[in-house]
Amino acid sequence: MDNSAVYKRVLLKLSGEALAGDKGYGISSDVLHSVAEEIKELITTGVQIAIVLGGGNIFRGLSATHEGFDRVAADYMGMLATVINSLALQDALEKIGVVTRVMSAIQSPELAEPYIRRKAKRHLEKGRVVILAAGTGNPFFTTDTAASLRAIELHADVILKATKVDGVYDSDPVLNKNAVKYDSLNYIDVINQGLKVMDATAVTLCMDNSIPMIIFNLKKTGNIIKVVKGEKVGTLVTGGSDAR
Repeated sequence: MDNSAVYKRVLLKLSGEALAGDKGYGISSDVLHSVAEEIKELITTGVQIAIVLGGGNIFRGLSATHEGFDRVAADYMGMLATVINSLALQDALEKIGVVTRVMSAIQSPELAEPYIRRKAKRHLEKGRVVILAAGTGNPFFTTDTAASLRAIELHADVILKATKVDGVYDSDPVLNKNAVKYDSLNYIDVINQGLKVMDATAVTLCMDNSIPMIIFNLKKTGNIIKVVKGEKVGTLVTGGSDAR
């Protein structure tokens, strides 16, 4: 593996909204291509990559409940949206020669392999990108929680959460021009302050299992590679001892 890489195995969490790019909905081919190229560069250095995708660019289950959808049905619809995103990213990766496997937490054998932890680890060891679709396969759990769970199961060194902003702020930087960005945070601070990093369940899982999280801006080309190399990009969330 390239000695410049700080992490050997990473769990990359991509929000559905990030995949939409400037359109705000659907899937941006430009974003897919950019992400795929960065992932290809990382794979060639020996970094192992598992990816969890959100589905908010297509359908957001929790929001749909406010429009009268049954919560369980809406959450399953959201899971299917993540499968669509996963297939799109797989297509973008394989078009540039990156061997990819989509593994789904809900059964869809015509589209994806079932998620089996030992098999997913084997794919990673063989240098394949593993895209983990359909969240945890259960309603009431977000894809953030799925990312934390899969990172723990697959023994990832870090969770990289790619979003539309360049880190964690004390308030919404879009609404508040004076919002202050954090370079590092403790898990407890995130929970106590109700910061919009990941949901509380996801943060607690990371805290209990000592998995650091780095939140960064996907829009800036090269950020994924910079984060894996240990450059100070975005916001680092840890138990405290690793804070930069």
